[in-house]
Parts: sequence; structure tokens; C-alpha cells
Amino acid sequence: MSTAAARAHAAAQSISKVETFFMAHHAAVSQTPAVADFTFGNPHEMALPPLVQAIKTRAEPQDVNWYAYKSNESEACAFLAGVLSEELGLPYEEEDIALTKGAFGAIKMAFTMLLEAGDECIVPLPGWFCYGSMLAAAGAVEVQVPLASETFDLDLAAIAGAITPKTRIVVVNTPHNPTGRIYSRAELEALADLLNAKSREIGRRIWILSDEPYRRIRFDGIGFTSPAAVYPHTLIDYSYGKILLAPGLRLGYLAITPTLPAEERNELRALRFAVQMADGWNVPDAPLIYALPDLETLSIDLGALARRRDHMLGALSDWGYRMTRPEGTFYLWGRAPGDDSGAFAEVLAQSGIYVMPGTIFDRPTDFRICLTATDDMITAALPAFQAAAQV
Repeated sequence: MSTAAARAHAAAQSISKVETFFMAHHAAVSQTPAVADFTFGNPHEMALPPLVQAIKTRAEPQDVNWYAYKSNESEACAFLAGVLSEELGLPYEEEDIALTKGAFGAIKMAFTMLLEAGDECIVPLPGWFCYGSMLAAAGAVEVQVPLASETFDLDLAAIAGAITPKTRIVVVNTPHNPTGRIYSRAELEALADLLNAKSREIGRRIWILSDEPYRRIRFDGIGFTSPAAVYPHTLIDYSYGKILLAPGLRLGYLAITPTLPAEERNELRALRFAVQMADGWNVPDAPLIYALPDLETLSIDLGALARRRDHMLGALSDWGYRMTRPEGTFYLWGRAPGDDSGAFAEVLAQSGIYVMPGTIFDRPTDFRICLTATDDMITAALPAFQAAAQV
């Protein structure tokens, strides 16, 4: 088998559990239609009207080049640099921004820029289930490192123990999918100190990929610190698909930290376009680029999302579920009755209630609920959760 084929097979194997679940879920819903589908972060209500209007408006060509090839368009990148500078308190410039097809595209770009075959990338456990397949396709190695067992804080001792001379990237996902944890500045500063020390020890710089697609979905007035604020060797990926609840709208970016030493910063800047081409013209469609200023000001109803969180969290906790109170994202994470998320999910599915079992996150004792469901779906689903708590 060729190296390329081996990588493809490794990627397929890594994502197989998600593919199997997706196909089984589709088949189950066709047999027992969903009363409430809490699996994936899809919308269950019509899209935000200003979002639809912005795309319609920006789809209308203003000149003959409206639909010509696009890259890191100067106006859009300068706009985002200003937004990020204000939001994160760092002096971003136009050349620090690469426009990508969502966070997926930004993560792929970071992996292409930083990883060589055989390099290792530390990812959180539980964590997003697509890191592994993307790393396998890049010929790199996923190293899963558990978060703190009860709080889901960063486990610095576990991260330190997982670092080897092959370690190149540590992924930090904040707010964290699936638990909703937001890491404090103190935690991130401690991680930065660790990575600086370990980089000197192994004689090679360890980077942070800060996976921030939920950065603006936060509750209870909790603030946000990006790892980029405390560790210059950080790349940020971001997606508009979460805050707009429009995952099919592939719009995001990769941001180079402006406090990176000038030589390294300029090297990454120079790689932007070539890497985007190599990754399959990893640039958003033209109307989305034009619509960026319109979309930047839009958001799903975070107040309604918080009320749904509190409604479900309160009910499930009353029935004995061990739940984690999310500080951000639109997920709830908890322990399944009997510590068997697969069996729990099957019991709920018999009533048309669908959740994501923790097996997808390599944590079979737990389960995830997506709060993008409607209020009516939540109300209809709660009796099944109450009944399942007694099983």
C-alpha cells in the first residue's frame, strides 16, 4: 500500500465510529421519526433573517469580477484584523489573517503549515471527533490526553507526560466541545510556561492551535482569554457557523498571533496562499467574503440558549443525572445512567429522542445533548429523560 493510501485508510479508520453513528442515526430516524434530535449542532428553526438577506444582497454582482477567483481579499482581511484586535487586545494586521472554509479549513491549514510526517499533536479527551482523521490524513499522530476528570480543566501534568521530541502541536479547544468549559487566563498562562519549558527541553518549538469556533457563545457573563494572548506561538481557528447556527455556511479564518517573533510571523504569512491552494483552494465563496461585515454583527439568541441550558440542566439534575454546567458552547455533557451511553441512547431513541453517546468522544460513560433544539422539542423530550433515569 502506498503512503498516500495508508494515510487515507488511517483517516477512514479514525473517523469510522462517527461515520457508523451517522449512518445508524439516519436509519433510526427513518424508522422512528425524531421528536427531538439532540445529536449534531444543526438548526431546528429557520435561519436568521438578516443572515439570509446579507447573502442575497452580496450574491448580486457589482462588477464583472464579482465571481472571479478569490483569495485573502485585502478588505476582508483588514476588517477581520480590526475585529480581532479589538476583541482579543492584540495588534493583528491584514497579513495575519487567512480566509478559510470554516474552522475545518483553518485547522487543515494549520496542520499543513506546521506538521511533518510522524509529528505528534496532543488533543483533549473528550474532544472533537475530527482531529484524528485530519491528523492521519496529514501523516501525523494524534495523542489524546485526558482533561481533569471532574472539572475538565487542562491537566498540565498529563500534557507534560505526553510531550515527546516529536510533539509539534497542542490543541486547546475553548470554549470546549463537548463539556462547555472555558479556560481561565491563569490556566493558559500555566500551559504557556509548560510549553516554553518543554520546547527548550526537546529543542523544538511546540505550537498551540487554539480551536475557538464557540468563542462568542458564552454564558453568565464569563469572559474569554485566547491562548494567543499569553503564548505567541499560537494559531487561532474560527468559524462563523456556530454563532450564526449555520454550519453549512463555510466561512472562517486562521489567525497568526501578531506577537510571534518577526521571522516566524513573516514565514507563516508568506505560506498562506500556497497552503490554501495546496489544501484545495481553501477560501470561502465570494458572496460570503463580501458579507463578512454584515455577518460579524449577527448572533443567535444567546439568552434563549441560556434558558434552554438551565431548563434541561435543572430537570436532569433533579432526576439524578450527573451533569456538567457549561460555561459556553451549545452543549450539555453528562454521565449516562449505568455509565453506558450506548444503551442509554438506545433507550431514548425508542421514544424518538436522539442524543450523542460518549463513544463518539472515546468516553463511553458520558453523553452529549445539543441545545440547538427548540423549546418545544426540549419540553417533549424531558419525560423520556425522566423515565430513562430510572432504568
